[in-house]
Amino acid sequence: MNSYPNSSNPPQELEPTAGSARAPVWLFVLVAMLAFWGMGFLDNYGGGFSGSVYQPYKSRKELQDDQPRSVGDVVFLRGKKVYYETAKCVLCHQPNGMGSASPESPPLAGSEWVLAKEPGRVIRIVLHGLQGPVTVSGRQFNSTGMPPWKDTLTDEEIADVLTYIRQEWGNNASSVTPAQVKAIRGKTASQSGQLFVDELQKVNENE
Repeated sequence: MNSYPNSSNPPQELEPTAGSARAPVWLFVLVAMLAFWGMGFLDNYGGGFSGSVYQPYKSRKELQDDQPRSVGDVVFLRGKKVYYETAKCVLCHQPNGMGSASPESPPLAGSEWVLAKEPGRVIRIVLHGLQGPVTVSGRQFNSTGMPPWKDTLTDEEIADVLTYIRQEWGNNASSVTPAQVKAIRGKTASQSGQLFVDELQKVNENE
């Protein structure tokens, strides 16, 4: 029986054919850009594809260089964190310890105040701040006012950051202990306002 009553010939289905259309140019450009970005990302953050290297480090050497190897290293690295992050000393004294012209901040690298045999005066400076003219390495600076950190930093943090600046940028001086900071904090508890150089020069370095 004919299933197509109105036609003697049933409709013929067309055979599928494969096309030869080209991929759009923008697709190649997008793939190339993604590949370029991916290679750059891996180069910067892959750490040589080492599972032990991760941000912010870019290589195993960077990671190893920043790991403490002794008690002194631990204090130094803690002080570095205070310098750069907690107290943000870096904003005025700069990453190289050379100070800045605006605001007028004296250098810490090679400073006789930083490198004094006993740290009594520099502890006072961090605790209570400093203002007015000051001579550092033969150059005169007119400090607009280093703020006091006695209410912001602990004895340990002050000891750590002073140890850091006394041993960074080629400086070579002894570490500072929290006990030294605590002792001077107690002696100067009645100090109000920032210190001036003439006040500091009256203080025995050992006190």
